[in-house]
Amino acid sequence: MTAHDAAGIRARLGHPVVDGDGHIVESLPLVVETIRRVAGSEVALRFSGSSPTYASRRAPLLAAHRHRPGPGNPISPWWALPTNARDRATGLLPRLLRERLDEFGIDYAVLYSSVGLTSMGHPDEKVRRGACRALNVYLAELTDGCADRLTAAAVIPTHTPDEAIAELDHAVQGQGFKAVMLNSVVARPLPERGEGALWLDLLALDSAYDYDPVWQRCVDLGVAVTVHSSSQGLGLRASPSRYMFNHIGNFAASADAFAKALVFGGVAARFPRLRFAFLECGVAWGVQLLCDLVDRWQKRGGPHIARLDPRRLDRAEWDELLLRFGGERFADPAVRAATSGQSDNPPDDVDDFSASGVRGPADLAALFDRFSFGCEADDATLAFAFDARAHPLGGTLRPMLGSDIGHWDVGDPREVLPEAWELVEKERLSREQFRAFACDNAIRLHGGMNPRFFDGTRVEAYARELLARDA
Repeated sequence: MTAHDAAGIRARLGHPVVDGDGHIVESLPLVVETIRRVAGSEVALRFSGSSPTYASRRAPLLAAHRHRPGPGNPISPWWALPTNARDRATGLLPRLLRERLDEFGIDYAVLYSSVGLTSMGHPDEKVRRGACRALNVYLAELTDGCADRLTAAAVIPTHTPDEAIAELDHAVQGQGFKAVMLNSVVARPLPERGEGALWLDLLALDSAYDYDPVWQRCVDLGVAVTVHSSSQGLGLRASPSRYMFNHIGNFAASADAFAKALVFGGVAARFPRLRFAFLECGVAWGVQLLCDLVDRWQKRGGPHIARLDPRRLDRAEWDELLLRFGGERFADPAVRAATSGQSDNPPDDVDDFSASGVRGPADLAALFDRFSFGCEADDATLAFAFDARAHPLGGTLRPMLGSDIGHWDVGDPREVLPEAWELVEKERLSREQFRAFACDNAIRLHGGMNPRFFDGTRVEAYARELLARDA
């Protein structure tokens, strides 16, 4: 397989290729200038040094940055962009990407912001909201004239439901965005635990706010909830010296937490039309999570939790066993009684699945049928998603192709489709499974929320037929 086979592979497929998670790598000086234009000089100045990932030792117009290793000072991503000039420019310029999509064998791409990961989680409200608004202006301007082959996802801050709804309305109704990226992990201060202490709000469970109005607004606007939040620098991914230590699994970790919150918090059940996507994180964790949820429900969910109530203990048999096999240590009735009461410390609501809407394994599988999982082309584990033997009910999950073009882990963008196609050549995927991965699942994600999402694009006819068949 060579890099130049991409167009040939596409020609033989018989269906389009849809990149469900491409990228735009913004020019930081131009983003700052757009922030100045949209939100004012003060906000631009306060944002300008916020992204050490795109800082530089020597480039003009960029903040200087040199990492100082030490405990509690996680290293930032570095050398995160390709060095081939044409490929680096392709990630920067959507018009150039559009020109090269046929070379890559890709018919249509949904592009996600890179700097957006910094702006949507910024702790300063004025900077956060101003930078996200300006970034969406930047993305709209850069992708203007490319709508037949690509679209950008708006960046949506979520520190409060009000700010999320305001930016959703402005981006979708005001600027015409069809896709959105929401921040799914909000770091909130815990001043009572000392300066700098934080807790992580997952929005859908145990949140500081009620985010149901946000989920309803996404339904009303016809946009899927897609998330791409990083967990680098948090918890066990906070190495001060090794970027790769922090990078591996970081998107999967935040996606796993948000997906669990959607289930246990009942969001996925309360909004049955809403679709969700977890980007650049693979799908192996999704298979594991579904298996774990089914296993836990069968042991502790719904009516099953009652069997663990310590009041079911046969006290006479308990005393007899402890006296016979424990000897003098358990001669004291108070010791036997106390030991029998260990772990009898339940909350008021003893069913952890009570808000989930789940009444059995089939309900969990149905929730996951609205989840999509962004997988890169060289991710061999995505075959797990199609392995009915690994699915608790013999079904499949919904992986979708995410090219990651523009970032360091794509050595040559012409190799994305050939690398993905190798899964078919090595008989890890069937052709039908490849079609679902490289095309149908991305169309179902966005078209399932907005049937006109692909109107006016190269894949319009195919998408219309697929969605009609699903309906």
